[in-house]
Amino acid sequence: MSGAHNTFAGFGTGQSAQPFKTVDDYSDFLKRSEGFIKWLASVQNSMAEGMKLGVVLPEPLAQKLAPQFKAHVVTNAENSLFWGPIKNLPESFTAQQKQTITAQYRELIMQRLVPAYDAMSEFLVKQYIPNSRSTVGYSDLPNGKAWYKYQIKKNTTLNLSAEEIHEIGLSEVSRILSEMKTVKETVGFEGDLAVFFDHLRDSDEFYYDSADELVAAYENVKQKIDARVPLLFDIAPKAPYIVKPVEAYRAQSAAGASYSSPAPDGSRPGIFYINTYNLKAQPKFLLETLSIHEAAPGHHFQIALQQEIDDLPDFRKFGGYTVFAEGWALYAESLGKELGLFTDPYMWYGRLSDEQLRAMRLVLDTGFHAKGWTRQQGIDYMLANSSMAKSDVIAEVERYIAWPGQALSYKLGQFKIQELREYCKKELGNKFDIKAFHTQILIDGALPMPILEDKIKRWVKSQS
Repeated sequence: MSGAHNTFAGFGTGQSAQPFKTVDDYSDFLKRSEGFIKWLASVQNSMAEGMKLGVVLPEPLAQKLAPQFKAHVVTNAENSLFWGPIKNLPESFTAQQKQTITAQYRELIMQRLVPAYDAMSEFLVKQYIPNSRSTVGYSDLPNGKAWYKYQIKKNTTLNLSAEEIHEIGLSEVSRILSEMKTVKETVGFEGDLAVFFDHLRDSDEFYYDSADELVAAYENVKQKIDARVPLLFDIAPKAPYIVKPVEAYRAQSAAGASYSSPAPDGSRPGIFYINTYNLKAQPKFLLETLSIHEAAPGHHFQIALQQEIDDLPDFRKFGGYTVFAEGWALYAESLGKELGLFTDPYMWYGRLSDEQLRAMRLVLDTGFHAKGWTRQQGIDYMLANSSMAKSDVIAEVERYIAWPGQALSYKLGQFKIQELREYCKKELGNKFDIKAFHTQILIDGALPMPILEDKIKRWVKSQS
């Protein structure tokens, strides 16, 4: 779902962070390509070593890797994604420069990149996939239980066991299901919750007919939300953000939505990516909650603001903690009603649907990596407890399998930030100012939860 092979390909399109404005930029990418080719060969060696040690990917994930490499095996350079920068050679280049660069890139693609991607594709199909494993959890690998315990602490910064997290997840899933039933009754739907879920999955009224309509809808809701954010915030990032569809080459294995941070020098805005690969995985009722999470006042506010803090060292400006970033974005979703959103019961259902996704993650992540759950168990559980499209469920399940512990950070981070808000309200009483609280959460960048808690409690003490 990520990986340097995909990041590098994104750079090579000329539509990402790698600049293609000067002759030196084009030369730099040729050098970067040589490094990438060496790196890819080293990855193949490591994967071959993993096969000997029994440390290999689950078979469904290995299968998903193969087309990511095969997509770059072309017979004509002009058909390559890496030809993008040649299609957009700057007008300021001389005819000789254009000719030289075009020849260099043709040679790079056909003689270097295509063989490198082809070699990995062949290795995956003929050697690695046949030797991948049928189990999916870390606990099934050598020393896997210790690996997973480490991943929990790394991703949450909290001292919680897999069992504790699993139980929290089960409790939250049950609570949210109850709220979903209330929405079902509010809209007058006859039938049980499972039938309601099928109705939301299958009815065309809840989905857009084209990718363009979907992106336009998110651009419209962006304007609505941006106008209301000052109700709860007195700070905002200087950098703007735009809405953009996920590129076709990575759409099949990409998340439904994601955020890419702006360039620190202001040359590129933040990007709220919406995946248009499967329109049935992008219901209309997710518009408000997904935009809040990925853009404002969610990821865009937190990440862009962090980059703009003058006295933060670079490792903190551009690093962070998943539990803080994702906890903040999920907490931001909970502000929707205070922002005057979620007035439509279906939009409120969208908020519950997104929160349910994060609650199910606690159950599934621990289920896979500590309790021996199978991939199919995870799929069945998500389909039974949400209205998510099956394609989206499969992508989510495989994400949790591939990225142990990361999915725990959302709900646990949200819980901690909400807990700190309640603490501040209780301690400060009439002095509590929601804008000041949000500033205190965001103004020092991402922090481990115990350090954030200490900081907020010191701040409360200073306000008394």
